[in-house]
Amino acid sequence: MAPKTKNIGIMFADVAGSTQLFEAIGDDKARASIAETLELLTNVINGHNGTVIKTIGDEIMCTFPEPDDSACAATEMQETLEDANEMREEGPEIKIRIGMHFGPALLEGGDVFGDAVNVAARMAAQAKGGQIITTKTTIDLLDPVTQASSRFVDNAPIKGKKDVIEIYEIIWQESDVTTMATDVSNSQGQQDEVSLEVSYAKTSVTLNQDKSGLMMGRSKACDLPINEQLASRQHVKIELRRDKFFVIDQSTNGTHIKIDGADESFLRREEMPINANGKISLGKAFKDNPSEVVTFTLKSI
Repeated sequence: MAPKTKNIGIMFADVAGSTQLFEAIGDDKARASIAETLELLTNVINGHNGTVIKTIGDEIMCTFPEPDDSACAATEMQETLEDANEMREEGPEIKIRIGMHFGPALLEGGDVFGDAVNVAARMAAQAKGGQIITTKTTIDLLDPVTQASSRFVDNAPIKGKKDVIEIYEIIWQESDVTTMATDVSNSQGQQDEVSLEVSYAKTSVTLNQDKSGLMMGRSKACDLPINEQLASRQHVKIELRRDKFFVIDQSTNGTHIKIDGADESFLRREEMPINANGKISLGKAFKDNPSEVVTFTLKSI
């Protein structure tokens, strides 16, 4: 069969600082850690319609049919590895660097060749541990939310090309949104005292002027750790601004909110006010009957 050229997403992901890892924990433990890391990455790739082309030492090469598949997989790879680092009892933190590009490539004999492969490899070489690096042309093909979560890094020459390529980073880590100081409201006159009771499983947290922020997500470090596979590590936060509470999504899969008496709302890198009682599902729509549901009760004094 003749080789076939098509537009696909090419990604390289490799363990950053593997030499130091071998020096720090020894050959056997380092090999086991790298093998475990590559297995985690492979599972994520398979879950986003990806295909592993090959692994070379501490690096994995894979392809995706659509640009958004590759971007979502890259984000989940970083999040999954960060979870694994939290669970690791000994040894240094393992980080991966990811480079990707969507463009024409030649598929032949189970391998991939061509321009997109060369560009993706160049992006991986530009990345540092914990980064996702790609090209402006790839960013332009992604959904608007992911585009908004990217930033220009540099212009770089690519071997065999006359023009430089615009390099972008996809920001995957949930941003630390600074909670507005509660004394701002006090300076503008007396406000109604409000509180919000947020409950999940057997735990309840009350937000008010004394505790004005709450983080929820898969990470055990969250104020309310949520046992939902589709949740990001730090998925969604609730914060008090003056006399109003806001839900602020900063996740990969989005947040579903059902306010009493209203239709279900979906947030992805967006926020909305809370004006009544309701419930929240991290990453899973209510029509799918999620088992891990957060409820909230608004009170005004």
